[in-house]
Amino acid sequence: MNWVDLLILLLVAGICGALGQAIGGYTRGGCLVSIALGFIGALLGVWLARALNLPEVFALRIGGTSFPVVWSIIGAALFVAVIGLISRSRA
Repeated sequence: MNWVDLLILLLVAGICGALGQAIGGYTRGGCLVSIALGFIGALLGVWLARALNLPEVFALRIGGTSFPVVWSIIGAALFVAVIGLISRSRA
């Protein structure tokens, strides 16, 4: 994997994380948070898909690495929703 592949992978993860934040309804942080959420969402989404025996719907192949776009968005949305529920202030 070269630098261009890494930058493309970070861009895709950032977009997936931003979409997950929009779906989850709790937006905090900027671009780096979206990238981190994209990768966390990919891990969580793939784990959930394997636990439920679901197929990999749409995966991008970037420099020999497969990135699960749909499961990343779903995982990021679930993660953001849980974080939003935990960190809401009680008034």
